Amino acid sequence: MSTHKRIYDLSPAEAAEVENLTLRIAKEYSSPEDEQLLRDLPLLATELPLGQRRFLRDFALEDELGYCVVRGHTIDHERIGPTPQHWRGRPIPTPEFPEEILLLLHGSLLGEPFGWKTQQDARLVHDIFPIKGFETEQMGIGSTDTLTLHTEDAFHPWRADYLLLECLRNPDEVATIVSEPDLRSLDPEHLEILHEANFLIRPDDSHLAKHNVTKGVDAEFSEIAEMKADDNRVAVLYGSREHPYIRIDPYFMETPKDPAARRALEAVSDLLESSCLDVALEPGDILVINNHRLAHGRQAFQARYDGTDRWLKRVSITTDLRKSHERRASATARLI
Repeated sequence: MSTHKRIYDLSPAEAAEVENLTLRIAKEYSSPEDEQLLRDLPLLATELPLGQRRFLRDFALEDELGYCVVRGHTIDHERIGPTPQHWRGRPIPTPEFPEEILLLLHGSLLGEPFGWKTQQDARLVHDIFPIKGFETEQMGIGSTDTLTLHTEDAFHPWRADYLLLECLRNPDEVATIVSEPDLRSLDPEHLEILHEANFLIRPDDSHLAKHNVTKGVDAEFSEIAEMKADDNRVAVLYGSREHPYIRIDPYFMETPKDPAARRALEAVSDLLESSCLDVALEPGDILVINNHRLAHGRQAFQARYDGTDRWLKRVSITTDLRKSHERRASATARLI
C-alpha cells in the first residue's frame, strides 16, 4: 500500500504565496488559451511552494492512489462573482482567471493540459456548475440526477491521464463521488475477460454537437457521431495484471451479448459501487484524479440558479501530448 498522503494542507503563508503568484501571472497573460502561458506553465510552477510540488510529484510517480487533494488555497468570492448561469458568452479573461491559472499550474506538474474541440466550445478550462434545463443530464452541468461513476472520456484512446477539479464554491457540500476499487479482488475469470477487447464505450453527451458551437469543427463532431455507432471494442482493464488500470463508463456502455462478458462487466460495476466514497470539496480545494485508477461521479442536488450554486473548474492533463499530434492543429496546439 502506498505511503503517500492523501491530502496536502497549505499553511496560511503558502496560501498567501500562491495567491500572490496567480494574481501576478494573471496580469501577464491574456487567457487560459494564451499560447505563451501554456509554454511557460512548467517554468512558472517552480514558484509554487516546494512541499506542494513534492506532494504532487510523489503522487504521480508512485501511481498507487486514485486521487489526492491539495487544500487551503484562497478564493476571493467578491472578485470571482456569483456562479454563472452558463459557461457560454463569458468575458475573456474571466474574473476567476487567477483560479484557472492555479489549476493549470498544478496540471503542469503532472503533464500538459489539453482539451477537446467537441466540449464546451473548445475551451481548455471547463466550468462545472448546474445549468437550467439540463437537470437530468449525465454531464457536469446536471444536478437532480446522480452523475454516475465513470473514468473521464473513457471512450477515447487519448483520454486524460489526470483530471483536476478545483472548487470555487460549494455551500451545500455537494459531494464528488470517488471509487478506488481493489480490482485484484475480482474473480480471476472476470479479470481475464475484462482485460480483453469485449466492450463498447460510447462518447458521453457533452461531446455532442447540440451542446456546442459547431462552426469549423464539423469533422470532429462527425467523428463523435461515428464513435456513437461503431463496433470498436476495448478492454475495461489494462496494464499490469497485479495492479490493473481501468477505463469504464457503464451509463454509456452497451450490455455485452456474450454472457461471460456481461457477468464480468456486472462484477466490476458492482465493485465500483461498493467502493464509493463521498468527497465534499471546499472552496480552495484541488482534487487530482488519476484517470487510470479512479472512477468518479457526483451526488444529486437541487440547484437554485441564484449565483450561489456549486462551482468547479476542470482541466484534463496528458503525460504524452505527442500521441494526439495527428489530430491537433500543430505540435503545440492543445485541442483534439
